[in-house]
Amino acid sequence: MPPRFKRAAAYGAYAGELRDLIHLFKYQQVRSAGKTLARFLSEAVAALDLPEKVTVIPVPLWKGKRQARGFNQAEEIARAFMSFHVGPASIQLDTASLIRRRDTASQTGLTRRQRQANVRGAFAVVHKEKIQGLSILMVDDVMTTGTTAAECARALLRAGAKEVFVATVARATKELGNDLGQWTERLAAAVSPGGN
Repeated sequence: MPPRFKRAAAYGAYAGELRDLIHLFKYQQVRSAGKTLARFLSEAVAALDLPEKVTVIPVPLWKGKRQARGFNQAEEIARAFMSFHVGPASIQLDTASLIRRRDTASQTGLTRRQRQANVRGAFAVVHKEKIQGLSILMVDDVMTTGTTAAECARALLRAGAKEVFVATVARATKELGNDLGQWTERLAAAVSPGGN
């Protein structure tokens, strides 16, 4: 099935120096890298042609993982993005309406079907009145197959959101394999300074 989100964009491929920078930020807690990643995210967002009014919602972490890591990387990137973003006339950050209601296994190494089963029902909207009729911009650090973003979008749309866009810093392109054609309509080309 096609993803529930309207359109997605990433700054670049999850490889090389970009992957290294994300790992420094996410796993080695080099928090200053978050601002650079947020600048990259803003370039991806520029490719989405967002409506004038949009609410930014970072993909939530399970509370145990957040405590162990000390922060939610998607939320940190979203907060930094908000501090210098130039775009829609009205943009706000919401870190409370969407929650992860259960822990999920790492998506690394799972097939598309396993990923879908892993995150099915993992997200819920707790403040439905805050997202009714809104255009939502989901933010995360990396998109692989898009199953996490699709499940978040499903929860938001069921709760009354008008539409969901997705922006990530990086996109794991090797995971697409033969499914690339299915994503062409919904996934914007990765945005990079050189247009690659």
